[in-house]
Amino acid sequence: MLAQLQFPLAAAAMLAAALAGSGFALFALAPSALAAEQVVYIQGGLALGGYDPVSYHTDGKPTRGQPEFETEWMGARWRFASAEHMTTFRSDPERYAPAYGGYCAYAVSQGSLQPGDPKIWRIVDDKLYLNLSPSTQSKWEADIPGSLARAEQKWPELTE
Repeated sequence: MLAQLQFPLAAAAMLAAALAGSGFALFALAPSALAAEQVVYIQGGLALGGYDPVSYHTDGKPTRGQPEFETEWMGARWRFASAEHMTTFRSDPERYAPAYGGYCAYAVSQGSLQPGDPKIWRIVDDKLYLNLSPSTQSKWEADIPGSLARAEQKWPELTE
């Protein structure tokens, strides 16, 4: 069962540090560049469960990040397969980070926060989207424009 913890960024960062490596899922709220709140789903202490967000775009597949290539953004730790990917992410994190903080895009379109699986993904209009399962992704892919429109409406409510 997933729980959502809402804390100021500093408290979330301290809790994330305390739980790092513990296997607990943490949901941290942090201000985005547009002053709205954004949820980042953390798996095993890491955003995207430790997968390199740039690799989806450059390699066409998820690649595990390495501990020596790690940065923090939006109250979460992000890992990369190379220093080059880390630099690329730092230059434009909004482009490479998954939509909806890494939550399942279909679930968000239905008004729910469910974890996105970093191995069940698709890039649409240069944005990375995750889904919970192959069957959920099939539902999402049946009407991507409609799902995205609904998700954009529901996302602000889910992050309040």
